[in-house]
Amino acid sequence: MSANETPASHQPPTATYDSAFLKACRREPVPHTPVWFMRQAGRSLPEYRKVREGIGMLDSCMRPDLVTEITLQPVRRHDVDAAIYFSDIVVPLKAIGVDLDIKPGIGPVVERPFRTREDLARLRDLTPEDVPYVTEAIGMLTRELGATPLIGFAGAPFTLASYLVEGGPSRTYENAKAMMYGDPELWRDLLDRLAAVTGAFLKVQIEAGASAVQLFDSWAGALAPADYRRSVLPASAKVFEAVAGYGVPRIHFGVGTGELLGLMSEAGADVVGVDWRVPMDEAARRIGPGKALQGNLDPTVLFASREAVEAKTREVLEAAAGLEGHVFNLGHGVMPATDPDALTRLVEYVHTRTAR
Repeated sequence: MSANETPASHQPPTATYDSAFLKACRREPVPHTPVWFMRQAGRSLPEYRKVREGIGMLDSCMRPDLVTEITLQPVRRHDVDAAIYFSDIVVPLKAIGVDLDIKPGIGPVVERPFRTREDLARLRDLTPEDVPYVTEAIGMLTRELGATPLIGFAGAPFTLASYLVEGGPSRTYENAKAMMYGDPELWRDLLDRLAAVTGAFLKVQIEAGASAVQLFDSWAGALAPADYRRSVLPASAKVFEAVAGYGVPRIHFGVGTGELLGLMSEAGADVVGVDWRVPMDEAARRIGPGKALQGNLDPTVLFASREAVEAKTREVLEAAAGLEGHVFNLGHGVMPATDPDALTRLVEYVHTRTAR
């Protein structure tokens, strides 16, 4: 099946269907609150640093054996309730020929930033043949993971567009916002192209065996709600609609998006990720009924004492106690200097504290 086609129905893998993670995403009763961490596979783990030694980030993402090993590392070490596919949000852009690289200490850097309508021609459709390493790695992973769900992911159109227009990471998004405000037609066409690429990339992951997908809109917190509604939400909605027929939970997450939570929910996610700035019960009020929530311990809490970590974790769990479905996570990614043992203890604490 092509990644540009949506099946009429797609039954979730039976091995993972009754997992605590997928049950929570479906807002069903769970044996305990499931836990996973954004960036759980990464620099906080010595075994990750060892296998990545001398290998560039994009090269790492294109080696199925390495992707499999890195994805499995936190599952083995921390006993988390889900794995997340090891990759980067710019991988599909690289796969369709965008000249970019991930520079150590900087992040993704685009050789020629997108600034004109002519640049749209550089964004062709993505096909499964562009990312065979993804299909291969996910096949290897699902065999290894058994009943543990695998989360696929992609970058949302706004965040990808911002990287392309800015040429790399930004604190002000001045070029991206200048296009959004000054040439809204070009901006809309750019996000439409990116929505098609992102939707196709998520389809590849689901068809290969991913049990859920998460859309990262890492930079959406830079937007006012009116701008998000007008200039971003339609493209994100197209991504979620593209994979709606597969029946897998769709998660939406952004940083600094407290004012956007209701709108992000409108885009079509089944689960809305919440960063650490808004308590879970208040986030639920803003999002409204019918959605599971994910979050939201401040990642820096893990640098405090064990007692402090447990106290802050209790605050999150208590604020989430009345939710229809809750997946425990950090309010952003694991920080590189985090003690891996602190993460392992946190998983055990949440599991024990919420055992039903």
